[in-house]
Amino acid sequence: MPPRRIAVIADSDTRWKWGASVARRIAPGHALDALFLRTRATPTERQLTEIGIVPDTRREVTVAELVDDAELAAADVVVLATVGGTTLALTHGLGIAWEGRERRPVMVTGYVGVVYEKMVDGLMTRAGTDLVLANSAYDADRFRAAFTSVGVDPDTVVECALPFLGGEPYAPSTERPFTLTFAVQPSVPKGREARLGLLERAAAHARRHPERLVLMKLRSLPGEHTTHVEADPYQLLVEKLAEPAPANLRLVYGNMGEVLDRTDLLVTVSSTAALESMHRGIPTAILTDFGVREAHGNHYFVHSGCLASWDDLDAGAAPRVDPVWAARQGVGKSDPYAAARARIAALTAAGPLPALRPYYAPQRAGAYLAGILERNGLDEKGRPLAPVPGGGTGPLRTVVRRAARSGAQSLYRVGREKVAPALRRWGRN
Repeated sequence: MPPRRIAVIADSDTRWKWGASVARRIAPGHALDALFLRTRATPTERQLTEIGIVPDTRREVTVAELVDDAELAAADVVVLATVGGTTLALTHGLGIAWEGRERRPVMVTGYVGVVYEKMVDGLMTRAGTDLVLANSAYDADRFRAAFTSVGVDPDTVVECALPFLGGEPYAPSTERPFTLTFAVQPSVPKGREARLGLLERAAAHARRHPERLVLMKLRSLPGEHTTHVEADPYQLLVEKLAEPAPANLRLVYGNMGEVLDRTDLLVTVSSTAALESMHRGIPTAILTDFGVREAHGNHYFVHSGCLASWDDLDAGAAPRVDPVWAARQGVGKSDPYAAARARIAALTAAGPLPALRPYYAPQRAGAYLAGILERNGLDEKGRPLAPVPGGGTGPLRTVVRRAARSGAQSLYRVGREKVAPALRRWGRN
């Protein structure tokens, strides 16, 4: 009997981390196939090494290439770790390609982090898959209510938790300095001045507390891409500080879980690293210096009991999460993927799976669907668009790809020409 296989389709390092972690939880023992979409954010070797999940097979593909991919069709489970529009395009294209097959994979999707904006927008593009994973009871209730109201089966929503919540419970150590870790986000806060201001405050905290170690946990090298574009990397900004950075301020890379192993206080604006930290019982501060705003995502944590400013942290604040709020957000669950495994087993045992039916069909939202399909290289019938002179698969697709390529090259030049000295100084800790 051939080995059972689970395929993860991912379009960035963050989504690979989520999708691969989900795969390990819902299909333990299955061979893991990685299908990386060719985008501006296709993971680099360094990013994959940092995540630490090694697939059994690995390929780079496009959405259009996957429609007729025999290996994908033969998988037992497919995890769509992609943005909503790409998830919709894949569900549409694969649904048509697999119509009438005696057997098809179970299709699973969900969200990489907390859902604090565009909930309905993202949810409707994920409708039609077999499982939509909700990272908390709070999200599961919202998702099911929305699906019920628009006629989508609410039972496709399965409550779980963020798959990378784990690690040993926090225990203070006398064998190392008290360590404050700031979890950096590529686009929060936005703007050079705001990001430099944040770095100045971190440096000031390090100066006020020379007995502490202050770590800025970086997401990527300048020129690398993540899910969100980082226009003003801290590796460059650290050279712009009003005073030289203190010796106890360090910029570090590495697996977030390993960094948390040596963290006594996690600080962030709204990174999902906060939930990882809370899960382990590490004091966690959600920064208020830039306001508590929907635009920053920190409004999600209003009831957590963890809001704090740099002034509070300077004075010794070490917030602890409210246990009732934490439980509602999926923090602390012992086996959060049991329900997902049970649903997959039930679907598999029930015989041939029904055809994939996205909520956005040509008859319901033709204009919206057509644009999403074109951006992903497909036509309304789910077939790859014909190539056009000059490359690409259509006018809109060509524009998008050229714009993405131009932006990537620009950032890459910045990374090569301006940041090398900073990397040598700050990027090796």
